[in-house]
Amino acid sequence: MLGTVLIAALSTSIMLGVRFGSVPISTADVLAILAGGGDSVLRDIVLNLRLPRVLLGVIVGGGLALSGATFQALLRNPLAEPYILGISGGASLGAVSVIALGWVSQTSWALPLAAFAGALLAIGLVFRVATSTGRAMDVRVLLLSGVVIASFFAACIAFILSISPARTVQTAVLWSMGSLAGAGWGSVILAAAYTLPAAVALAALARPLNLMAIGEETAYYLGANVEGVKRTGLVIAALITAAGVSVAGIIGFVGLVVPHTIRLLIGSDNRVLLPLSFLGGATFLTLADLVARLGPTEIPIGVITAFVGVPIFLVLLRRSLTST
Repeated sequence: MLGTVLIAALSTSIMLGVRFGSVPISTADVLAILAGGGDSVLRDIVLNLRLPRVLLGVIVGGGLALSGATFQALLRNPLAEPYILGISGGASLGAVSVIALGWVSQTSWALPLAAFAGALLAIGLVFRVATSTGRAMDVRVLLLSGVVIASFFAACIAFILSISPARTVQTAVLWSMGSLAGAGWGSVILAAAYTLPAAVALAALARPLNLMAIGEETAYYLGANVEGVKRTGLVIAALITAAGVSVAGIIGFVGLVVPHTIRLLIGSDNRVLLPLSFLGGATFLTLADLVARLGPTEIPIGVITAFVGVPIFLVLLRRSLTST
C-alpha cells in the first residue's frame, strides 16, 4: 500500500518538477515533448534544463535516503545519517580547495570530481582507523574516527576560507548548502552510474541486515557473514553518499528523516524499508527542489530540506519517545 502511494507521489512530483518554473508548461505540452514533438523552445527547457534536474533530484534523494537507512540498520541507531562518517567534510574540503584555486571556471567537472575525491579520502581514512585495531570493525571506533576526521577537515576548510577573498567564501558557502541548479545529462549519468547499481547491491543485503538487527553474534550463528556485511554495506552506502554530494553539494535531513519516517510506518524489515526509503527520498528531494526554485530567487535546496526536515524529525522523535 505504502509502496503504491510513494510511486504515485514520485510520479506526480516528477511531472510537477518538469511543468513548473519561471516558464510554466502544461501537462499536454510536456507529454508532447516527451513523445518527440512540441514547441522547440519549450522542448529545450524540458529536455535540457528541467528533466535532467528532476532526474538528478530523484537519484540523489533516493540515494541519500537509502544510504541513511543502511547506516541506521548497520549501526543499529535510528539517528544515523549518510554524513556520519565525515563524508560531507571530505567532500567540502575537496570542493573548497578547487574553488579557492580558481579551477571551477576552467572546467565544469573540477568541482564534482574534487568533491568526490574528498569524500573518498574521508571514507578511506575512517575505515583505515576503524580497522587498525584488528580484523573486526569496531562500530564505536568507526563513529569516533568519523567525528575526528570531520573536525580536522572543518579546520582545513576554515583555514582556506580565512585566507580567501569574499567571492570564494560566498561560492563555497552556497555549494555547501546544496543545489541541483547545475544539473545536466552528464551529472545525471554520473550519479546514476554509481547510485543505481549500488542500490541493487544494498537491496541484496536486506536479509543479513535483518539478521544483524537481532544481534551480531546471533546473526553469525544463523549464517550471516557479519564482518563482510558491515564492510560491504558501509562502503557501498558511503560511495552512494559521495556520488550524491559530488553532483549536488551537501543536502541534509533526507537521509535522516525519510528512513526514520518509513520505519515508523512499516517497521524495520529491510526487504521493504530499503526500496521504500529510496522512493521516499526521491519524492522528498524532488518536491524540495521544486519549492526552492518557485520564488523570484532560487533558494539552496539544503535550506528547504532543513526547514521541512527539522520539524518533521522533532515530531517523529517525540512520537518514538512517547511510544517506548
